[in-house]
Amino acid sequence: MMLYRPDDNLSSLTLPFFLERVSAGFPSPAQDYIEKGIDLNELCISHPAATYFVMATGMSMIDAGIYEGSLLVVDRSLQARHGDIIIASVGGEYTVKRLCTHPLLQLIPMNPNFPPIILQEGGEDLEIFGVVTFSINGFK
Repeated sequence: MMLYRPDDNLSSLTLPFFLERVSAGFPSPAQDYIEKGIDLNELCISHPAATYFVMATGMSMIDAGIYEGSLLVVDRSLQARHGDIIIASVGGEYTVKRLCTHPLLQLIPMNPNFPPIILQEGGEDLEIFGVVTFSINGFK
């Protein structure tokens, strides 16, 4: 697993952010003005000292929008809760899955072709390494 940490001296890079939303259905006329600037550091990183990046592999999370090569933004300072997508270690193997705490503790893949990882008391050790807050995907 390759981990990347943001630079402790995050510099602000404000890029144009357009007020008009882009339709994913039928096209709509575009507006020709910018609402404000947006800084991706500010949008994606709430706790810089506790944030790291990791590259996803495999296809078990495609229904969550996480694909082979997705760059995941992970915040270690967040308490993992039922329904969160997390980075975890199970039996020494790292994985990204949706945390399910009830009715039983399990890690759920977001692809029906993969089985859940059911964790039983006294079974494999689960160690949570953070909550995934963003997934960044490229198209080229």
